[in-house]
Amino acid sequence: MNKVCTVVVNGKRYTFEKDISVQQLLDKLGIDSRKVAVEVNREIVRRGEWDKFLIKDGYQVEIVRFVQGG
Repeated sequence: MNKVCTVVVNGKRYTFEKDISVQQLLDKLGIDSRKVAVEVNREIVRRGEWDKFLIKDGYQVEIVRFVQGG
């Protein structure tokens, strides 16, 4: 049996072949990790944990981009 990981990122559903780290998710989505904050299931994930924090099936992810302005 092949387990897939379906997650919702900023309201859009994505399916991956397996659980994925926060950093892998950002890489797959082509998002510059230097310019974002990430929340998983309503909890902020610290940047230093992105490589090891696994996003699992059913998780809700919010990626907030930093915008410069005045």
